[in-house]
Amino acid sequence: MTTPSSSSIAEPVRSPREVFTAISGLVVGMFVAVLSGTVVSTSMPVIIADLGGTQSQYTWVITASLLATAVSTPIWGKLADLVDRKILVQLSLIIFTVGTVIAGFSTDTNMLIAVRVIQGIGVGGLMSLVMIAVALIISPRERGKYMGVVGGIMALGTIGGPLLGGLLTDVWGWRSNFFVGVPFAILAIVLLQFTLHLPKPQRGTKVSIDYFGIVLLAVGVSTLLIWVSMGGSQFDWDSSTSIMLAVIAGVAIAAFITVEFFVKEPIVPMSLFRNRTFTLSVIASIAIGVSMFATSVFLAQYFQLARGATPTESGLMTIPMIIGQMGSSIIIGQLVSRFGKWKGWMLTGSVLTTVGVSLMATLRYDTPFPLVATYMFVLGAGLGMVMQNLTLIVQNDTAPQQLGAASSNVNFFRTIAGTIGVTVMGASLSTSVGNYISDALEGFTPTTPDEVDALQHLASGDVPKVTQLPDTIRAIVEGAYGHGIADAFIIAIPLAVIAVIAIAFIRNKPLSTKNAAEQLREQAEESVLEVSEAEVGATMSTGTIRISGVESASPSTNTNSVTVLEREDPGSRR
Repeated sequence: MTTPSSSSIAEPVRSPREVFTAISGLVVGMFVAVLSGTVVSTSMPVIIADLGGTQSQYTWVITASLLATAVSTPIWGKLADLVDRKILVQLSLIIFTVGTVIAGFSTDTNMLIAVRVIQGIGVGGLMSLVMIAVALIISPRERGKYMGVVGGIMALGTIGGPLLGGLLTDVWGWRSNFFVGVPFAILAIVLLQFTLHLPKPQRGTKVSIDYFGIVLLAVGVSTLLIWVSMGGSQFDWDSSTSIMLAVIAGVAIAAFITVEFFVKEPIVPMSLFRNRTFTLSVIASIAIGVSMFATSVFLAQYFQLARGATPTESGLMTIPMIIGQMGSSIIIGQLVSRFGKWKGWMLTGSVLTTVGVSLMATLRYDTPFPLVATYMFVLGAGLGMVMQNLTLIVQNDTAPQQLGAASSNVNFFRTIAGTIGVTVMGASLSTSVGNYISDALEGFTPTTPDEVDALQHLASGDVPKVTQLPDTIRAIVEGAYGHGIADAFIIAIPLAVIAVIAIAFIRNKPLSTKNAAEQLREQAEESVLEVSEAEVGATMSTGTIRISGVESASPSTNTNSVTVLEREDPGSRR
């Protein structure tokens, strides 16, 4: 018979208030990360135009941050399995804040792109570590209840960000967008210090970090994105430069995969892909990531460049998308927590995502706004049903020792797919807009100095300030951007269909009622029990009983827990 020691007694169940206190710093940290992206989204056309950037640079301002987020996400996740998670969360928040402040002082587009890399590294940590910390505190079955409220707070940052960003840009200029989140970041760091208490990773060996894998991953992914984004514009696809970039990317990625099979602590453990839930969730995340990131990047351009809206108006116009996404996330999270059923909602969400992306591919510059709002709401509702639950079901079907790696790699593949998708769609948009404008201007003869200046500006490839264009040329530009953005969304349609198929084949495993910390504690207790029983079996030949690491002839002299008092020798029955 086994009597639990004081160290193995289960922790008391936390009340909802105690749980919210514990995750308060995490919530504020996520709020800062969300706000930093949404507050700039509506201002990005103004920022690029003011800094004299091109459409390609516009895409790279977004891509640089996504690339850094993608590459750093699995690294942060693996570190969470090795070292103190609380310190990692605070470090990622500090890195993110420093990068954001420096971005506010950017003097040209290239500097902004470089600083966005720093921001992306911090965001990669926040997005990965927050979900890991929540999994350690809250069981999968109960997580929807709390994440629903957290989703409401995130909705405040998501909905309020574009509005706040547009207002700040119109009143104080776009640089103020990068400073508005600093007070919240400082508050998050303070709250994390006093409210977040996480178990330390249980490891009996020295920490080993896969530095070689990190380098290969960064080189492979970065080179791949450069090749995809610049091919066809900066160099021909069949040029020596294109071939060299493709070879470097392929060799680096192949070498990374090979290294991950042999290193002690791989960044992306290949053993995870033996898990059907993880593999199919990664496939679904890849497909969903393209739709998610493309929508956030190109909607601001559509409203400002195809419909002539101001940044503030652009923010207001995106509200249907945000309401659909955050509303479905909160409501479905509550339903999943209450009834424990998740697969039907995820299938519904993936179908809505496919329908929403298909509808977005029909946009034109003069599409009635009620229709545009409906399209956005449908797409947002689908994304909200799927995104949060993909991480949930992976955490529910993964050993707690690999929780960090599994959670972060789902986010990694979603981010990297979104980054590549945005890059490809951005290149497609740039080409389409150029072709549509050229076709529309064929035979056009400028009659005023303003029209001559506008044509020269368009010829430079820079993102135009639509409101300053002459009416004749403005109509052409708006029509080109409206049609070009719709064409870009066509790329996301087949990927959304793949997400439906992948989710349909995910095993419908019931959600666990134990959090990761409890599972780790149970496994540790089972390991101790097995070792104790083995020791007793090894010493029975001499009649010695080993109790809690102390040899004694009489168990009554020990006040600690008794693992085994007696055991019958099977041979005595013969």
